[in-house]
Amino acid sequence: MNIQWKRLLGLNVTGLLLLLSWALPHGLPWTDLDDRIFWAFNQWITPENGLWDDLLALLNTRFFDAASFGVMGVLFTIAMRRDPHPDRLRRWFSIGVTMLLTAGVIAIVTNKAITYGHPSPTRFFAHAARLTDIVSIPTKDSASNSFPGDHGLMLMIFAGFMLRFADRRTAAWSGAFVLLLSAPRIMVGAHWFSDVYMGALSIAQLALPWVLCTPVASKVTALIQRGLSRLPLAR
Repeated sequence: MNIQWKRLLGLNVTGLLLLLSWALPHGLPWTDLDDRIFWAFNQWITPENGLWDDLLALLNTRFFDAASFGVMGVLFTIAMRRDPHPDRLRRWFSIGVTMLLTAGVIAIVTNKAITYGHPSPTRFFAHAARLTDIVSIPTKDSASNSFPGDHGLMLMIFAGFMLRFADRRTAAWSGAFVLLLSAPRIMVGAHWFSDVYMGALSIAQLALPWVLCTPVASKVTALIQRGLSRLPLAR
């Protein structure tokens, strides 16, 4: 596989423009957009909207996080079953390991390189409605540092690998689930909109292309697959 320079540079430039739009004084009005989106959802968090409060709380529990991983597991399995390559089980296991390694490296580099941080909107606005003050369900509605959206970044990494290795339909569903599964954190006020769609997205566009638009992912996957084929249990 050759380096896909046009796609790689296009995604990197888009990621840089996202960062610049947020960092420059006269860039896109992320602050205004963040405020509008937060208050649009926060006004519905009241004791009078009990059913909505409970639903929103459930969507921000560890159980829902586990369900999100379950959805990704189902999509991963579908992609493997639709793969026409021989030895698809070992191939997709190797893709999964490569994806986890990539996610781990990006997370470590992100934590080391990004020194900026800010609290979630529910902590920034003293008069914001807090879901934890209304419901009895253990839920997450705030963070001392919500930048960048780590949950959204992991979803984007998964979608990126599906776009690279899976069939088109499964890849499209993976992209759609980035939007669906990252939305609850924003709706409850645990993340600003820009935490996910500027912070996480720019990191994904800057880092992932160097893995997926170059031979890196394919070579690491092939290396792991060859190693698995040599194991006695794999024969």
